[in-house]
Amino acid sequence: MNRIKVLVVDDSALMRKLLTEFLERDPQLEVIGSAPDPFVAREKIKQLAPDVLTLDVEMPRMDGLTFLENLMRLRPMPVVMVSSLTERGAETTLQALELGAVDFVTKPKIDLEAGIRQYADELIVKIKAAARARVRGINTLGGAAAAVRASPTPRKMLRTTERLIAIGASTGGTEAIKDVLMGMPADAPAIVIAQHIPAAFSGPFAARMDRCCAMRVCEPADGQQIVPGHVYIAPGDWHLRVVRDGARYVCRLDQTAPVNRHRPSCDVLLKSVAENAGVNAVGAILTGMGDDGARGLLAMREAGCRTVVQDEATSVVWGMPGAAHKLGAAEQVLPLERIADALLDLCAGTPARNAA
Repeated sequence: MNRIKVLVVDDSALMRKLLTEFLERDPQLEVIGSAPDPFVAREKIKQLAPDVLTLDVEMPRMDGLTFLENLMRLRPMPVVMVSSLTERGAETTLQALELGAVDFVTKPKIDLEAGIRQYADELIVKIKAAARARVRGINTLGGAAAAVRASPTPRKMLRTTERLIAIGASTGGTEAIKDVLMGMPADAPAIVIAQHIPAAFSGPFAARMDRCCAMRVCEPADGQQIVPGHVYIAPGDWHLRVVRDGARYVCRLDQTAPVNRHRPSCDVLLKSVAENAGVNAVGAILTGMGDDGARGLLAMREAGCRTVVQDEATSVVWGMPGAAHKLGAAEQVLPLERIADALLDLCAGTPARNAA
């Protein structure tokens, strides 16, 4: 088996050294070089043809975002961003994912060497996933394409607290969720979402979605009522459950143990929806690494819910939706661009159109 060729791009000599040492310990990875800035990186990409790039968000001479944008336009390739756990770092990382980066890891705030050792396993897993990911270049239509997606087809929706949409996602999910939400009208049924994301990133992500979607998007508070026209994104490091309070649905947040190594966990959210909303809910699993959410979606289908998963061709990583499909949890397997309409159709009681 060929080893995955990795190029490490970081302005810190210590960070380059540590990343190289830790990545080289995995027999499936080969660090073929490193670069202190995007200009050196550009030449090494041409010379060495890496399979995956690790890219620091904050770089000298040319910032990481500008370099990533140029790279994804001219030579699209799998990129894992290395980000700081700050509000600015979160915003920049979300922009990087929008530009086409596959995933990200966060730099430790203190004790760099010990911190890198702690995050090495996560980085290695994400590099391996990135090597298999489907990378798309930047759409040259840019904002024009986004504007079209931002204007969903008007449809008459029945305003009721009974209908509920539950979505789970991971790797590639921030952009997939954006695509789905931009297809939703302002009065769509309430949507609850579990996306694997760090605590410092979930708030900026929810705010970013609120700015670009017709629905109102937020991180919920514990006990917050779930109402139509609103999207509730689980805060990082908290499980989100849907529970009944009389005739209403409310959000329940807790920090019980991670499930499938994740908090929030898609399984936790979807199983709570199966138990408390049953046939009144529709479930979806979007792109993601691993199998979190597969059993939760199966529980939803067994409870009488309609279920959809994203297809392999449009998923960045077909781990979670593929696992759900393998379990028999998916009633429909659809490309990303058709999922919003499918969810609305299923909420309205009409069948989703079959995938082409």
